[in-house]
Amino acid sequence: DVLVMTATPIPRTLTLTAFGDMEVSRLDEKPPGRKPVDTRVLPIDKVDDVISGIGRAIRTGTKIYWVCPLVEDSEVLDLQAAEERYRVLVELYGESRVGLVHGKMKGKEKDEVMERFAHGETSILVATTVIEVGVNVPEATIMVIEHSERFGLAQLHQLRGRIGRGDAASTCLLLYGSPLGQVSKSRLKIMRETEDGFVIAEEDLKLRGAGEVLGTRQSGLQEYRLANLELHGDLLAIARDDARLIVDRDPDLQKARGEALRLLLYLFERDEAVRYFRSG
Repeated sequence: DVLVMTATPIPRTLTLTAFGDMEVSRLDEKPPGRKPVDTRVLPIDKVDDVISGIGRAIRTGTKIYWVCPLVEDSEVLDLQAAEERYRVLVELYGESRVGLVHGKMKGKEKDEVMERFAHGETSILVATTVIEVGVNVPEATIMVIEHSERFGLAQLHQLRGRIGRGDAASTCLLLYGSPLGQVSKSRLKIMRETEDGFVIAEEDLKLRGAGEVLGTRQSGLQEYRLANLELHGDLLAIARDDARLIVDRDPDLQKARGEALRLLLYLFERDEAVRYFRSG
């Protein structure tokens, strides 16, 4: 009775599919005519070269997203703010060619900026993650994500999905600051290697953990005691089918096997799960 759709499952969502009440259909092809996005990873000190490059690109009519992790300058975090990047690009290319959109703007104001970008009145849209979903400008073919090491995998994949929506070749530039930690290196590596949202979600699961199934935490340490979702996916599918059969035949776990399962739930500190047996 419920259809759940996601472009990139977060770890907890991906884990929930392994617990039985979801049948998964995987769409792994682009719509006809769309080309792969060329994703490149560059150090932040190459930003001047990138700015020069987009200057050449807009002269050919290219539309460009430039994503920053903050709205305003921060004294705590040494990250490029969207407003400051906007000012820099306006000085170089003129106010008529550059737009700015972020979450602190009023809805009408954001819509007006997006309309100007979609209709070709501006060529560069500087933005925060407000453009992560619901934005469709097929003519936009370049995305620059500044301090990409600060974004999660699902966010990076969603942001990259704003380009490559037409029939022209597209490029995503992931600029990173140093030093780069091991987890950030792994994120950028998988982004460079694939556009498959399911593969990215699986990697995200490895890096961030599955979160809680009987709670609200969306990431964290693996909660399986004897299994690993990454290694034992086939066995977990069999266990899921067996669990469904047990609940159908003995929903109150009163029979011999049910009593044994109650004991196991208690030993593994999962007896609270009994409360959820009748929820589905």
